[in-house]
Amino acid sequence: MRASAEAEYKNYVTARSHALWHTAFLMCGDAHQAEDVVQTALLKLYVAWHRVERAENRDAYVRRVLVRCVIDEKRRGWRRERSVAAVPESPAPDGPDIGERDAVLQALAQLAPRQRATLVLRFWEDLSIEQTADLLGCSSGTVRSQTARGLATLRGILLDQQATALGRAEKES
Repeated sequence: MRASAEAEYKNYVTARSHALWHTAFLMCGDAHQAEDVVQTALLKLYVAWHRVERAENRDAYVRRVLVRCVIDEKRRGWRRERSVAAVPESPAPDGPDIGERDAVLQALAQLAPRQRATLVLRFWEDLSIEQTADLLGCSSGTVRSQTARGLATLRGILLDQQATALGRAEKES
């Protein structure tokens, strides 16, 4: 790779790596797996940077590579051990949305990989149906149905979580 292309690649990675990690995290549901997926995607991008440079929409090209890496990771027959972070020395500050955020992340992790990818791209990345279809390599109708099914499943999971929590609270009373 020529020096100017390598510098451009490094600048791009520096500017976008956090956003890529966040997207991967929402799709994977695991911070360490998201890091692995982003590293895999960045390696693939480095090798193909000459094509990325010529891409009409560089971010869309990179997102497509990232989404495919996440889906490939989820399709594997085996599952990696889940890493557990060390317990922090002091508790995190309480926020009004921490419980809700965790509930949504847990619910997202229970969705099928394709539905999770569709919801993250549509609502986190704020992509249109057509852009999402292009990234996932499917039709607009498939994106619509995956979005509807994913949202319905997500609602059901969240309602079940809420009912379980209410049941526990009543038993403790």
